[in-house]
Amino acid sequence: MRRTTQVIGQSGAFLDALERASRAAALDRPVLVIGERGTGKELVAERLHHLSPRWSQSLVTMNCAALPETLIEAELFGHEAGAFTGATKARTGRFEEADAGTLFLDELGTLSMGAQERLLRAVEYGEVTRIGSSRAMTVDVRIVAATNEHLPDRVDAGTFRADLLDRLSFEVVTLPPLRARRSDIPVLAEHFGRRMASELGHDEFAGFGPKAVEVLMDHRWPGNVRELRNVVERAVYRWEEAGPIDAIEIDPFHSPYRPATARPTSRSEPAPETKSRDVSDEDAPVVACEEGPSDFKSRVARFERELLARTLAEHRFNQRATAEALGLSYDQLRHALRRHDLIGAVA
Repeated sequence: MRRTTQVIGQSGAFLDALERASRAAALDRPVLVIGERGTGKELVAERLHHLSPRWSQSLVTMNCAALPETLIEAELFGHEAGAFTGATKARTGRFEEADAGTLFLDELGTLSMGAQERLLRAVEYGEVTRIGSSRAMTVDVRIVAATNEHLPDRVDAGTFRADLLDRLSFEVVTLPPLRARRSDIPVLAEHFGRRMASELGHDEFAGFGPKAVEVLMDHRWPGNVRELRNVVERAVYRWEEAGPIDAIEIDPFHSPYRPATARPTSRSEPAPETKSRDVSDEDAPVVACEEGPSDFKSRVARFERELLARTLAEHRFNQRATAEALGLSYDQLRHALRRHDLIGAVA
């Protein structure tokens, strides 16, 4: 099935990134695509494949974060029947599927050190061995990988192999976030708006009014192009008046009836029904662990642990959502969870 999303943009920063990807496409070398969520990393990977000499062969995609660590190696390299519990028949891995074509590894930074070691061998020697087999197979695969992390920092932290990074970073294409390509916002909004109007069967699309354009331009778009697309399509879908759209809702969860987030309460915190009503939560001072040891380090440590536990609970123990809410990288959060013995809470 052909993808309907197009690579659209006119800003200098975005065109420079596309030019770098286009130049690298013709070379049979690995490419790393770096960018925040929603910046179009998979679209750039597709561009690299379709502009390469391998364009007529398979483009195989694997999201490394979508599978548990125990299954990633089996997905990448395949397995023989009986290799592990549940392996009732042999299965080809993504490397075999992508033979003579391109393998796109999304969320590369989530690979375990063991999987990184086997990936390095596959990239270095073009050989893969199915789990449960002793026979290596030769494959001809071009690797395009993507991540939203700064991998040299991961190398410094000892959680990503330096030799693998060296092999995969022949070329690095860093995609600018939408806030760095603001001239593209009206262009993208018009494109998504017209497409949504067509999907709804509208005869024409009248565009956006001044107020709507102002809202679109003022927002920082942490979800980048993906977030902009959702906002625009929702606005077109909801608009029932004639003329340009002039009402934009950025947050679909905004509502006066929005349920309050449940927060665990400590013994030092008054119950909700007894809490003073004249001070808002935002204005209330933060009190770090009034009970227990009184020295500064102990209080800070206890406060940090309580903050981690509460934020984890608020985000249903989703570690990536928790890290984003706290302004941490995924690895920083994992180190903090280990330091406070909270790994078991998210297992």
